[in-house]
Formats: sequence, structure tokens, C-alpha cells
Amino acid sequence: MSKVVGVRFKRAGLIYYFAPSDIELAIGDDVVVDTARGSAIGKVVLAPREVTSIELSEPLKPVLRKAQPDDLEQMKRMKEKENEALARCAELVERFRLPMKLLSAEYNLDGSYLTIYFKSEKRVDFRALLRELSNTLKTRVELRQVGTRDAAKLVGGVGRCGRPLCCASHLCKFETISMRMAREQNLPLNPANISGVCGRLLCCLSYENEQYRAMKQKLPASGEKINTRLGVGKVIGGNPLKETVTVQLESEAVLELPLSEIEPCSSN
Repeated sequence: MSKVVGVRFKRAGLIYYFAPSDIELAIGDDVVVDTARGSAIGKVVLAPREVTSIELSEPLKPVLRKAQPDDLEQMKRMKEKENEALARCAELVERFRLPMKLLSAEYNLDGSYLTIYFKSEKRVDFRALLRELSNTLKTRVELRQVGTRDAAKLVGGVGRCGRPLCCASHLCKFETISMRMAREQNLPLNPANISGVCGRLLCCLSYENEQYRAMKQKLPASGEKINTRLGVGKVIGGNPLKETVTVQLESEAVLELPLSEIEPCSSN
């Protein structure tokens, strides 16, 4: 068994396990931890607990200390330098005429490592840019290309619902979204109507998908013959939320009936 603590570095970011190093920690504490890119400040989101070695994919890096006022002030200074680094990178991107859209920059706590995220429709040869950036900023630089969904998560914004993007506000990871989910929910299949600002299918299509599937199982299949108080009819649609069925009677009349008022035809 190993003792771990869950730490998150940004809102809606992934949770990483660290060894608490016998430091008394509670949810909400800011901590300085050792990472592959040097020291960084994160927030405790999972209190220390015991886990089996099977649950750990690699050796744990340690929590170095609870963040002190000096650490938080240093992080603030690094945040200010990130904007300067991004502006310098933008100048060089323009000079080298690279097809890159810069998204954000992140320094580690002591400024010895800088990660710059960018989006591009194709593979970019940024070796000259990387050399120039490292020489100019006097630090180790990593340029990381991300996809459209990760780009939206980094930049943030407002969705078609008028609320902050789910990926930037609370989704820790992306689920697989498919057109089948839109069909299950009887949504228009026009991609323009069911796509987010990233151009991909809306993440929220997955939120109620299982509920829709469960509710639709209660409805008779389209084309099935049923008995109603007005005679035999054929199912031509249904509303799983209202638990109603749209029926076409033998007289060609179309009406919407609750499930409680229909039953299968014995001859069906």
C-alpha cells in the first residue's frame, strides 16, 4: 500500500497522484510538488489516502511542501512572464512564417521550463523557432501541438447555451461523442447545430444519452401496430421525455397519446 494525495494544476484539469511525504494536507491546500518539468504549484483535491501498488502506473513524485506566500508570489510573477513569452513567440512565428496559432504558455515555478501550446492544421517544423526561443528566453522550451478540443479547453469561452464551455469549466477528460447520440435524442443531424466552438460534436450530447436510451426502450417501435381508445393505429414517432407516442389511425388521423393509453395489438 502507498499513501497518495490528489493534486490538480488547473481548473477542470486532470488529477495527479503525489506522495504526501508525511505533510499534513487537506482538500483546498496549495502545495509545491515535484514534476517532470520541475517544481509546480497545485491544489489538493483528493485528501491523502492509501492505494494499492496496482493502482499506480509509475513511481510517485513527492509533495515538497505546502505553498508559502513566497511561492504564491513567485507563481504570480511567472504568470506575468507567460504573457511576455507568448508575445515574443508570436513575433518569431510571424518572422518564420509558421502556420501556428498560439494558445497559451506555462512556466514551472522557478522559470526553468516553459511550455507553449499551439494549434495547427498540419505538422509544423518549428526547430528554428525552438532554438531562437530558448536563446531569447534563456530557459528550456517545449512547443506542444494540441487538437481542436484541447485548444478550446485551454482558451475557454462561452458555448451556444450561453454558459462557460464544459471542457474549460468542469470536464477533466473528453469522452467519445458520436452522431448516434444525436439520433438517440431526436436532435437535428446538421453538424452546424450540434457542434461546439471547437468544431466537434457537443460534449453535452453524452450527458443524457443513457437516460434517453432507457426512456426510448419504453416506447413501441416505429411502424408497430397498437390499440388505442380510438381504434387500431400505427406508431410513427414518439417523445421519450413526455412518454408519449405519435400514432396514425386507420382513418389517416394523427394524434399524440400517452403510453398509458395504448397497448400492443395481439395480432402484431
